[in-house]
Amino acid sequence: MKIAIIDYGMGNLRSVEKAFHKIGAAGAFVTSDPAEIFASDKAVLPGDGAFDSTMHSLRESGIDKISLDFIASGRPFLGICVGMQVLLTTSEEGEPGVRGLDVVPGQVKRFTGDGLKVPQIGWNNINFTPGAPLAHGQPAGDPMAYFLNSYYCAPDDPADIAATTDYGVTFCSAIHRGNVWATQFHPEKSGLVGLAILESFSEV
Repeated sequence: MKIAIIDYGMGNLRSVEKAFHKIGAAGAFVTSDPAEIFASDKAVLPGDGAFDSTMHSLRESGIDKISLDFIASGRPFLGICVGMQVLLTTSEEGEPGVRGLDVVPGQVKRFTGDGLKVPQIGWNNINFTPGAPLAHGQPAGDPMAYFLNSYYCAPDDPADIAATTDYGVTFCSAIHRGNVWATQFHPEKSGLVGLAILESFSEV
């Protein structure tokens, strides 16, 4: 089974690849080749940085179209961090008017609140929606994951929310919509909780 970890010049790619290899998904590999991406069984879109610059990179490389075609084919697709945010329609971050992939209708919003440290950096609780595929195989106890974000996703349809987290506001920290999975947190940095999510994704 091939899992394409999409390289578009941004994101912590090798650590994601290592995490998949750790759970036994030896077919996970980093690639920027559109043909290799589309020929894979599953695809992962990691991301670090800003919404607008990420979308510009995706469009310049043609990865935006490949990602949309891959998702339309019905195969499993996972977005991580900014890779989750660009699945939405618009963002408050960066250059006005830059649109996301619009796979999950909604907006990316900035954290606000008196005394709230932004960006959110570090570990925080995640509350899985009952029955969410991302929750399968989770270790016992209260799940926690590693976050690094100044913005959060607000899907239009609550049914798309697979997990929530509290940070000044209760926000969507994971998405499940059809064959699309996404996490605001970094599963590759989130210990057993993150590895369980990657394993569930690799088995879907």
